[in-house]
Amino acid sequence: MESKKFDTRPVTIQIKKIIKESDNVNTYVFEYSLGSKPGQFVMMWIPGVDEKPMSVAYDDGNEFWVTVCDVGPASNALFKMKEGDYIGIRGPFGTYYYIEEGDHLALVAGGYGAAPMYFAAIEALKKNCKIEFLIGARSKDFVLYVNKILGLHDVNLHISTNDGSMGFTGLVTDLLENVIKEIEEKGEKINKVFTCGPEVMMKFVGDVSWKSGIDCYVSVEKYMKCGIGVCGQCTVDPSGVLACKQGSVMKYNYVRTLSEFGKYHRDAQGKKIYFA
Repeated sequence: MESKKFDTRPVTIQIKKIIKESDNVNTYVFEYSLGSKPGQFVMMWIPGVDEKPMSVAYDDGNEFWVTVCDVGPASNALFKMKEGDYIGIRGPFGTYYYIEEGDHLALVAGGYGAAPMYFAAIEALKKNCKIEFLIGARSKDFVLYVNKILGLHDVNLHISTNDGSMGFTGLVTDLLENVIKEIEEKGEKINKVFTCGPEVMMKFVGDVSWKSGIDCYVSVEKYMKCGIGVCGQCTVDPSGVLACKQGSVMKYNYVRTLSEFGKYHRDAQGKKIYFA
């Protein structure tokens, strides 16, 4: 969960390939030596539109991926771009999921949080880890990265959907409780939970892990403008901690003490937006 050295200088790079994951989710492939670790992000500049933080979905030292959902003006402009077009990046920034040799991990993803968790799974396999990969979504139409994950050896994939259209019927937190119990019945134990996805989901994943006595690490994502701790936009109430510097990856033992987490976030103007 250490912070890696970052490069604040913008670099212009070309979109090598665009992979359509679903109707509103694309993966963008860049042939560039980024040197990121799972949980880190880049600041991506879409020319003439905006600069936004994007989680890294894969990085092998030669190319890296970002997986993007079409949800606003910046991503909408990105979706109109084509292979061969240029964007700008800065980074990588932030802390990362710390993986130790032989860990037994539960990677819990909500929605397009499956992308950074996929990166974590690839790096964990290099350290002989056991992996339970859990994906939660509203329905099968929102389940991402299934074929990519199934292509990894020694990874147990568990899927939950709210409507029961794929896998377990219910919330991914209920599925996590079941998986933890099944592992313990085998005389084994999950020793770390990594999670990425909607904040409310991550809060409940953290609570399940806390009650089970398992260390949990969450990706604290806040509205970011600079990514390097200058603007103060991503300050987390009431601590003053900057999500771009002390995060995004933080241990839930600490995050659970923050009054903001799981209750509200702040928009570009700093206004509190409460979660439903």
